[in-house]
Amino acid sequence: MKLSLLPLNLSFKTLFVFICLILTAQSFSQEKQIYESPNMAALIANHKTVAILPVNATIAYKKLPKGYTEESRKEEEKSMSFQMQSGLYTYLLRKSSDFTVEVQDVERTNMLLKKANQYENFSEIAPEDLAKTLGVDAVIKCSYAYEKTGSEGVAIVKTLLIGFGTGKVATGGLTMQINNGTDGGLVWRFYKQMAEDVMSSPAAMMERMMRKVGRNFPYQK
Repeated sequence: MKLSLLPLNLSFKTLFVFICLILTAQSFSQEKQIYESPNMAALIANHKTVAILPVNATIAYKKLPKGYTEESRKEEEKSMSFQMQSGLYTYLLRKSSDFTVEVQDVERTNMLLKKANQYENFSEIAPEDLAKTLGVDAVIKCSYAYEKTGSEGVAIVKTLLIGFGTGKVATGGLTMQINNGTDGGLVWRFYKQMAEDVMSSPAAMMERMMRKVGRNFPYQK
């Protein structure tokens, strides 16, 4: 009797793992969109220095955490904005030999924006005006929409029981674009949506996103 039950137990376990894998695969469903200006090659050939603007980060929760306030959300968005801006700069700096442009230090970028009273409202200012303030040939603008959809506690348990990469707690949509500093024209635009892991940090999210951008990044040699 015990021997006859063993294959049945194994089949249930196999089926459970299979279902989990299917659900995980669905959670990884990603959307990618890329736009390139018809004269992109000619434009970026003249770019020597670019600046990374602060990331316009927005955070939403399917279910608000206990005690979470509007002020808490604003502070979290502000922190995420700087960390993602810094993460992108670190990535590009580390791989600077692979790119045709020099990237302005983000601390200098933020300092110049604050000095010109453009830091808090940079998203409302024309790209060519920002480029003039920063003294660069182009600006990299990013927006990140983060929506937390799951419980961190449940995600951690899934990661420990099933394996790394299964503890998804949020979705994140990154829009990255490059605007020409002379006329503000859109040179390149990239959008991608990804499922975020419970272990992710804003800098790590940007690192992972940039790996996805890969050869689509226009300044790649």
